[in-house]
Amino acid sequence: MFGTIFDEIVQIVHQDYAGCIDKKGWDSPHDYRNKINRLQDQGGLNNDTFVELVEDYLLDFKDLHMSFRATNKAEQSASYVGFTARRYKDRLYIISSTKEDRLKRGDYITALDGISISQLVETHTRRLMETQAERENWSSILTRYETAQVTDQEGQSFTIDLRNYEEKPHEAKYSLKEIAPDTLLLTLTDFMNHHAISSLIDVNSNLLKRCDHLIVDVRINKGGNDLAYFELLSYLFEGDEINLADFTTDRMLTNCTKRNVELRVEFLEKIRHSIQDENTLNQLNAMVSALEENKGEGFVELNSKAIEDSLLIKTKEGPRNVILLTDVYCGSSGDSFVEVCKNSSKVTVIGRPTKGLNDYSNLAVRNWHDEFELWYPTSKLSRVEIGRGMSGKGIIPDLYIPWSKDHIHEDLDLQKAVELIMERNRLFLKF
Repeated sequence: MFGTIFDEIVQIVHQDYAGCIDKKGWDSPHDYRNKINRLQDQGGLNNDTFVELVEDYLLDFKDLHMSFRATNKAEQSASYVGFTARRYKDRLYIISSTKEDRLKRGDYITALDGISISQLVETHTRRLMETQAERENWSSILTRYETAQVTDQEGQSFTIDLRNYEEKPHEAKYSLKEIAPDTLLLTLTDFMNHHAISSLIDVNSNLLKRCDHLIVDVRINKGGNDLAYFELLSYLFEGDEINLADFTTDRMLTNCTKRNVELRVEFLEKIRHSIQDENTLNQLNAMVSALEENKGEGFVELNSKAIEDSLLIKTKEGPRNVILLTDVYCGSSGDSFVEVCKNSSKVTVIGRPTKGLNDYSNLAVRNWHDEFELWYPTSKLSRVEIGRGMSGKGIIPDLYIPWSKDHIHEDLDLQKAVELIMERNRLFLKF
């Protein structure tokens, strides 16, 4: 079974993956196939080791939008150490601890299994895939070690054995609240639940129209579907109408293989029930039709009158000043949202660059017997062909605020946003 699934994965990344041409020859499938056969002969291959092997194989493509996972959580061993950490210089600072009660925010790790953090950066360069400390993701690396050398906020050092916990599922947060007179804070941790986001915007439409300043926090945004933020765009731009097609010269090329079209249509049909807005439903229908019309045609630019019309958005009265808070934990549709909003004259983006996942996007999901699933992109932006991609760089903010350990106890980004608002208020009053 494992060999058959791996062979299909190789076939997908060589024929259906959006980067199959650009990254031809990057991988070494024969090496991994030999490992699978050897482990199978020795009786040492199970679901967990298979997932680990496939994930390691996919690293060859350097695409954070591609992943392989076990879907049966009951059989999948725990792979979460109970906390998250972010590197600052030669230390890993604890930024959250949801399960591990021996650690607190602000404690820091200086070594894993006696190996210094600087040495570990060199060891795991391939897995980290980043050149800046603030962009690194250490979650999968922490699970590979047994002990951590920790220093708490009082300066006391101690060693803990690293334990595995069941990771708490992502809980979406969509909220809007007033944080100062005429200033609203909108928090969107993903764009997955179109209905919930649309309802939040509709219920608070009068607030959005009347406020002078809006801060949108997408520092943690796990993506989802671009359609989920289209209604919000109406309040973020000036003029009577915007055409999203005007904001880029890039062409979106979709690999319309038979497999990709079938999987993408299946995925789009699943989200249909969460959409009630008629215009958004028209956009979804236009995409499904365009995919089916080009089935089997390989890389094409999906064009139709319906798709072109779906990119026209009527603007509404809204805040005169909008600030987006961004960070590396904002990716996929989060990347897209920030990139689109940067075209608005009343939007300022502050914080750190986003994840930068969208060189290759529009994910398809291949599922095997409800045991494993492969997520992979089916579309690419033409800019990757001339070396102008966003991978490893993300969407650059207008005002960059480097991440430091001070962010752990103070929201320096939000403080800066409020300062900007106060400055603009003073300028506005002068006129």
